[in-house]
Amino acid sequence: MKVTVENIKGLNKDLKVLIDKETMSSYMDEKYEEIKGTVNLKGFRPGKVPKEVLKRQFGKAIFGEVLDKVLKETSTKALEENKIKPAGQPKLDLKTYGEDKELEYVLSVTELPKVEVKSIESIKFDQYSVKIDNSETDKRIKEIAKNQPSFKEASAETKAKEGDLVILDYQATVDGKEFKGSEGKNTQLTLGKDLFLKGFDKQLIGVKKDDEKIVDAVLPENFPEKELVNKDAKFKCKILNVKNPEEVKIDDNFAKNLGAKDLNDLKILISKQINDEYKNSLDQLSKNQILKEIEKIKVDEIPENLISEEVKILSQGMDEEEAKKNKTKFTETAKTRIKTGLILNEFGEQNKIQVSEQEIQAEVQKQLRMMPGQEKMVMDFYQKNPSAVASLRGTVYEEKILNLIKEKAKPNKKEITKEEAEKILKEANKHDHEHDHGEEKKAKTKTTKEKKSPPKASKPKPTVKKVSKK
Repeated sequence: MKVTVENIKGLNKDLKVLIDKETMSSYMDEKYEEIKGTVNLKGFRPGKVPKEVLKRQFGKAIFGEVLDKVLKETSTKALEENKIKPAGQPKLDLKTYGEDKELEYVLSVTELPKVEVKSIESIKFDQYSVKIDNSETDKRIKEIAKNQPSFKEASAETKAKEGDLVILDYQATVDGKEFKGSEGKNTQLTLGKDLFLKGFDKQLIGVKKDDEKIVDAVLPENFPEKELVNKDAKFKCKILNVKNPEEVKIDDNFAKNLGAKDLNDLKILISKQINDEYKNSLDQLSKNQILKEIEKIKVDEIPENLISEEVKILSQGMDEEEAKKNKTKFTETAKTRIKTGLILNEFGEQNKIQVSEQEIQAEVQKQLRMMPGQEKMVMDFYQKNPSAVASLRGTVYEEKILNLIKEKAKPNKKEITKEEAEKILKEANKHDHEHDHGEEKKAKTKTTKEKKSPPKASKPKPTVKKVSKK
């Protein structure tokens, strides 16, 4: 194989590839030998069909297979030998080809630019840790205790009031008839929470142990028996017990009921929990700072084909006039995103960052936990959409790159209070909201946004994909 690099214009170049006739013939002979044992032709024993007969019968089809194989192997080898990483799919132009002929073709390729990443290790960014005051931990534990009340049995003459726990059996009827699901045993209701049926609780205020009470209620929209929805029902209630709430004692036993070893261990766990609530968002702020610094790194030339592809993505959903009006702005955004992606990718390659299947599955499982009740839908989505899995792999890959940059770069470590963390995140969210609103207004196009749950700070990130050397 002979390869000549021609027509070099910046990142664009042509690779002229020539495979001599003898080499092509050897590929063809190899293929004829391969199929000889599988062909059954009348008048010939298996494996004994002459090459000339095979050539007459199957020559055209065999040459097509051989040509595909040779083009794939030699184009990959030509790029590797010349140390060219293509930006997108190269264009192939056949010049000379055919059985008993040499093969000549031109591979037109746009090369990824050379990227310098050494300066990444000099990047400065803020790395936050949140100091959680003991009073914050105690406050959170008291809130937990408040939401897990305990009850003590009231005297037989005590009348139930709001906040009390009433335990009852009931038998319900609609138009005097029982129905499926009309009976309840040992039902527990905390009066005032209205968690059973609307207005049910209020009618139990004033009942005592062993009382019988008729409660009227309307069966709800989501009632399983559809023909009874919105029907008036009568509930004949037998009050088994009334219990008064008592203040939960925050001690070692309380902590053990929550899965901690003791109260001190619970405080440590709660303090860490509060810290973690801010850690992810503050870490994202640090990564955003890193990305901003990476945007300042110079890359001499950005491949035009990648810019065009990114502009198409940015203008999706727009009519032709709007896309044209925003082309300049989108082109600048595309250049920034692609440049940042190229730098991150080069850093990832130089540091041999890989994404394992286990990491992909762990990310899928994380998404499943975030969408309870929709697990099957999420799994089906990834199983039926290889591009979604590839996107997920890119997200994990980028995350690993940014984490490594955080290790190698120069953090400005800051210990802040919970109040300071909230202020920083609020300002970041405000800035992002104003930025997003401004972009939305300029583009005059509808966008679907993710609902943000504070504390959270985020910004659009570049798409980083693992670039194959092939």
